[in-house]
Amino acid sequence: MPDPGSLLIYAPVPLHQRDGVLYVERQAANGLRLWAANFTHVTVMMPLSPAPPPTGWIPVTDCADWFERVTIDPLPMAYRPDQFLRAFSATRAHIRDRIDTAEYLSFAIGGLFGDWGSVSALLAHRMGRPFAVWTDRVESRVVQQSIATATGRAKLRARLTHRPMAMLERAVIRKASLGLFHGKETFDTYAPFCANPQIVHDIHIAPEDHIQPDAMDAKVTDALTAPLRIFYAGRADPMKGPLDWVEVLAGLRDRGVAFTATWLGEGSEMAQMRDRIEALDLSGHIALPGFLDRRAAVLEAYRSAQIFLFCHKTPESPRCLIEALASGTVLAGYDGAYARDLIADNGGGVLVPIDDVAQLIDKVAGLDQDRGLLADLIKRAVADGKPYNDVEVFHHRSELIKAYL
Repeated sequence: MPDPGSLLIYAPVPLHQRDGVLYVERQAANGLRLWAANFTHVTVMMPLSPAPPPTGWIPVTDCADWFERVTIDPLPMAYRPDQFLRAFSATRAHIRDRIDTAEYLSFAIGGLFGDWGSVSALLAHRMGRPFAVWTDRVESRVVQQSIATATGRAKLRARLTHRPMAMLERAVIRKASLGLFHGKETFDTYAPFCANPQIVHDIHIAPEDHIQPDAMDAKVTDALTAPLRIFYAGRADPMKGPLDWVEVLAGLRDRGVAFTATWLGEGSEMAQMRDRIEALDLSGHIALPGFLDRRAAVLEAYRSAQIFLFCHKTPESPRCLIEALASGTVLAGYDGAYARDLIADNGGGVLVPIDDVAQLIDKVAGLDQDRGLLADLIKRAVADGKPYNDVEVFHHRSELIKAYL
């Protein structure tokens, strides 16, 4: 019999293990804490990676205070077809047992082989159990768009899998009783296939992490005269447009704009970024410090910047845009339903068509020339970011699950 008030979720964020201790990604741990605040018990199924814990993963033993009502259930990491087929029968039976014990079910989906979220959803449907499906990007389209930049086996795999992935996504979403779609971009894609689609957000900004009024006033004053401070935080992967980002900065330098820029993060295109920065003689303007694990330092980097420059090329709902707005940092980047929706109420940013590097240079250079406008957009960004904090967004999702499942 299901445990009243209990929640079963699948989250694709990998677990790691060292010396018999499980490690969980820091933001995922915060998410579990917030889920547990809204349900009597939370069981989370997550794939277990054979690799050692990377930077940013913390031992579960450090989370004892908020894991009293959380059970972490490792599943096999099986993203290769042979791994998935070997693990399928036993894992499916295990998931069935977990479904039997929970009152509420919510599964993150995305992928093909090794997508235990989709397996869980289809199994729940067969068992006659209502469930929610959650996703924060259109995974099949991300894979499809990667064909242009991938090589060798990766290109072949993308060609072979993106269509079956799209078919699986739609099949699962059609069977879901509730669709929890992170951001407008994802919502617009999947809503036509869902009986009850809802826009939700998945962020990890606490209410106290938002920029405070005195800090905002100082930032507005500083923006009137100081050289531009430009920032980005995220993976240096093709879908994030890191080379476009460098080209925009080169264009600003050539226009005589005084600025410093920082890209915080690692990724597959980091080496290419470094090479391009050196070739364009931009080393004196751009810093690439890599991944930063200290949350307070990351927040300070957001707050100290005036402009959050982004060149996202795929339909996703990146949390970094909300983190920028909450920090009073103006969005400047490629247009998309998600970014457009975030600044619809107050206009805390400027957007241009995807791949239009020249127009993005014009927009940012225009903000450098019109500092009054930049100062006003900082205030607007704060207003656009005000509704978003982790307590509220997890409560919102929890209430939807309780209302419709």
